Amino acid sequence: MQSRVKWVENLTFLGQSNSGHSVVMDGNGGEKAPSPMEMVLMAAGGCSSVDVVDGLKSAGQKITACEAQITSVRRDQAPRLFTSANIHFVVAGHDLDEAVVAKTVADSLEKYCSVCLMLGEGVEMTHSYEVIAQD
Repeated sequence: MQSRVKWVENLTFLGQSNSGHSVVMDGNGGEKAPSPMEMVLMAAGGCSSVDVVDGLKSAGQKITACEAQITSVRRDQAPRLFTSANIHFVVAGHDLDEAVVAKTVADSLEKYCSVCLMLGEGVEMTHSYEVIAQD
């Protein structure tokens, strides 16, 4: 896997993936685009969401929506590393088995999500969830 990041102007950068996609990043506190640290959180939420949605579908759950809400804490001094992060999943569907949702969310964080597992080496990673029943 490869990627590259090109400086555009000021503290704005263009990330380009080997698969041909681009994303703008702003090192000026997210003024024009997500900051690189915001991208890290979104990557964790996206990676874990793939696991949760795929896992619930594979388990025969009738999932209709999934949202990952990520909160984090960073150090005050440089380097401003994350010290903790929580991914809270809001999962909606028909007749969802809460035990299956709980296990799928936990498995993502503890076994499958590459981004979360990398972050977990130095960041206290936690998860939570809620199930919304739909008729």
